[in-house]
Amino acid sequence: MIYVGNITIGTPPQQFSMAFDTGSSDTWVPSIYCQSMACVTHNTFDPFQSTTLLFPSIVIELHYGSGTMTGLLGYDTIQMGDLIIKNQTFGLSLTEDDIVFEHAIFDGILGLGYPSLAIKGTTPIFDTIMNQSLISEPVFAFYLSTETELGSVVMFGGVLDCYYKGDLKWVSLSKPHYWQIPLERISMKGRIVACKRGCQAIVSTGTSMIGPRKKVYNIHKRFDGYYLQDLYVIPCQDINTLPDIVFTIEGIDYPVPARAYVQKSARGLCVSTFQGRRSRSTRKQLWILGNVFLRLYFTVFDRG
Repeated sequence: MIYVGNITIGTPPQQFSMAFDTGSSDTWVPSIYCQSMACVTHNTFDPFQSTTLLFPSIVIELHYGSGTMTGLLGYDTIQMGDLIIKNQTFGLSLTEDDIVFEHAIFDGILGLGYPSLAIKGTTPIFDTIMNQSLISEPVFAFYLSTETELGSVVMFGGVLDCYYKGDLKWVSLSKPHYWQIPLERISMKGRIVACKRGCQAIVSTGTSMIGPRKKVYNIHKRFDGYYLQDLYVIPCQDINTLPDIVFTIEGIDYPVPARAYVQKSARGLCVSTFQGRRSRSTRKQLWILGNVFLRLYFTVFDRG
């Protein structure tokens, strides 16, 4: 599941539905120059219709875990809610991977990661917001609804305490590149099933839940299910008896119940939201805590 919100770009404004992604730092939308089917099925930005666009025609290429976008760099006014961000860098796509983006419920991606992840020489949108003194505090937060398609909120410049209960637990970043934190262990029924000696996790709103393939397999083998291509199918009648999967971060346990990590697919199958990926040696223990986790735990991102 991806959470999207609307923004406008240009003068007069052109509207786009965006995936807000803390796992990347660049912002881009489809353009009228793009002939990929993924662009044909989505809203496209027309540079000729904006009187505030600066268009240096610098070529860019962005790579995601699920696909690639090539395009041109532009500068224009972007509005998100009441925030009006002037002269913001963004990408105008020329090509997009059709398999990934053609049926996406969003037009483009709005990156909320650190500047070190962004295209060289550009400024991510949240840094521009801070630089232009548009907010009082250097924070943003996500409340992701679990029950309906509506009700999710992204907040910039402060936190509304009506969206969470109890006290916020602050976690130190491992390094300001990704929103990366130390993860002590992952356990089920008190037994460690992954991350036995500690590992790292990226907090990302742009995906579900991803881990090293062997470690995800180690979790799945404890269930009475089976693999169907890249999906792990679990008998729907088992959901109520499955144990929590517990992530321990700085001494605090964050349980993820089966109702969160098992979801019903469009085909009526109950599938695990844990996805395994082949790991490069430098990131073999890296996990991604995505929307499955963030729907359960209100999350504040502090750049202060």
